[in-house]
Amino acid sequence: MSEAKDRLLAQMKDAEGAVYALISGFTKEPYVECDKETYDDKVFVYLSEDAAKARAEELKADKIAVGVAKILANHMLLFFTNLYTMGVNALEIYYDDQKELLQIDEFAKRRENPQLEEGKKWIENPQLHLTALYFAQEIRRPKELQDPKRMAQLQEEMAADFMKSEFIFALQQDGKGTPLVKLNTGDKYQLVFTDAVEFSRFNRNNAFKPVIVGAAQLPKVLDKEAKGVVLNIMGVNLPLAVNRPVPAPVDPAAAAQAASDQAIAQAASAALQRQAAEKKNN
Repeated sequence: MSEAKDRLLAQMKDAEGAVYALISGFTKEPYVECDKETYDDKVFVYLSEDAAKARAEELKADKIAVGVAKILANHMLLFFTNLYTMGVNALEIYYDDQKELLQIDEFAKRRENPQLEEGKKWIENPQLHLTALYFAQEIRRPKELQDPKRMAQLQEEMAADFMKSEFIFALQQDGKGTPLVKLNTGDKYQLVFTDAVEFSRFNRNNAFKPVIVGAAQLPKVLDKEAKGVVLNIMGVNLPLAVNRPVPAPVDPAAAAQAASDQAIAQAASAALQRQAAEKKNN
């Protein structure tokens, strides 16, 4: 067993144990990076608060907004297992003057195929969630520091991941409405969530019920006032425009003819029904 894993497990077992994670100020979620050597999608965990704060200051100097969150022993397992829903697979752990890369599944196993009530479905979009985190971390930096090539790549990945996803809509318990948010532009956007964890963060008072909607259905079921959707409002909080299908132009003459044909068909059907009823009575 590695030294980092030993120390992490010791903190998890200690009732007063704690670790310190870097949290992105752009997403309100763990700060993520792709490891340059292994290509693991990783978050950063420190056993020393001072070391975590020092690293946060270094990133801030590069215009990368981060903070430090203290994760107590009784919250660690939940914190680590929730990383699965974000598409994160590794931790970079810092202790003393050393660092080590650990796979999350070495110490926190995810539950495969959760047992749900009949008719219910488990929704999770780790790849989309991960791409959204990377995208938000980049696009919310000062424009002069953004990497145009990286931005174009992330936008392409976002579009592809989005179209492959199923989302959770928040519907009022009485079924009569969905929550909308108004952006600074004045445009309204509807809320969608990548997974049950993100939905529960929003629905703490149980005022809403979840409804599953596929990406292809979004333009059809989106609230008529909404210009698009906001993805995970309590976390990455990313507005995304949704293109609605444009109604085909209608020829007035053709529409009038269609209405006339429909009226004639309805009259003929009524006449046939009356004839059938008269024959039956005779």
